[in-house]
Amino acid sequence: MHVTFSTAAAPVPGRRNEDLVIAGPEWVAVLDGATAAAGVDSGCRHDVAWYVARLGAGLARGLAAEPDAGLRQILAAAIGEAMDAHEGACDLANADSPSSTVAMVRRRAEMLDYLVLCDSPVVLHSRDGVVTVIDDDRIDHLPGGRPYSLALVRSVRNRPGGFWVAGALPEAAGEAVAGSVEAAGLSGVLLATDGVTRLVEWYGHTWEHLVRTAAGAGPAELISQVREAERRHGVPGRAKPHDDATAAWASW
Repeated sequence: MHVTFSTAAAPVPGRRNEDLVIAGPEWVAVLDGATAAAGVDSGCRHDVAWYVARLGAGLARGLAAEPDAGLRQILAAAIGEAMDAHEGACDLANADSPSSTVAMVRRRAEMLDYLVLCDSPVVLHSRDGVVTVIDDDRIDHLPGGRPYSLALVRSVRNRPGGFWVAGALPEAAGEAVAGSVEAAGLSGVLLATDGVTRLVEWYGHTWEHLVRTAAGAGPAELISQVREAERRHGVPGRAKPHDDATAAWASW
C-alpha cells in the first residue's frame, strides 16, 4: 500500500493540530479530536491532542500486531488502552472528556477492510470511476437541527439514538460503520477529516473532485483549496472559521 497524506492545524495563533494520521505497510488511519468548547470542564487533566495521540498509538499497535483481528475489536482495545493511560487521574464519566473520530482502512490479502466512527469518512474509488462514500452521519441528524447546543451534544454522545465517538467507552467501537470490499476493484481510498470534507458539504465540490485531486495533485492540494474557500466565502452560521484539516490517499 502506498500512502500520501497532509495535515494542517487551523490557521489560528497558538492552535495545536488535534488531527492525526498513522500508517503502516497495509493500513492507514485518520483521527480528528473533538475540540473542547471554551469554558467547559472536561474532567480531564489532558488535552484533546494528548488523547488523540494515545488512541492512535493503540490503533497502530493493534493494526500491526493483529492483522486478522476485526477493526471494531482493534478500536475497542485502543480505546481501552487510552483510558488506562489516564491512570485514574481523570473523570472519564464526564460527558465532555476528550474524544476523537476514527477512519481507517486495512489491506488484508485480497480484501480492503474499512471502519468509520463519527464524521471522518472513507471514500472508495473504483477502477471504473465509481465513488462510494462510507460515512457515519448520525451527528448530522440529532433532534432539533443545527446549530446544536452543548447540552444536547453532551446528552446524546455515545448513547443510542445519538451519535458515537471514540472516548471513554470501548463499546462505542461496536457502533462504528465497518465492512470489507475487494481491493482489486479499487484504484484508491481517501480518508479525510471534516476540515477537508467541508469542500463538499459547504463549498459545492463533489466527492469525485476530492478523489481526483488527492490522486493527482495530492492531499495537500485539498487543504489549500479548503483554506482558499474559507477565505473567499467564509463559513455558514456559527461554524468555526477554520478547522484542522487532514487527508490521506492510499493506493496499491
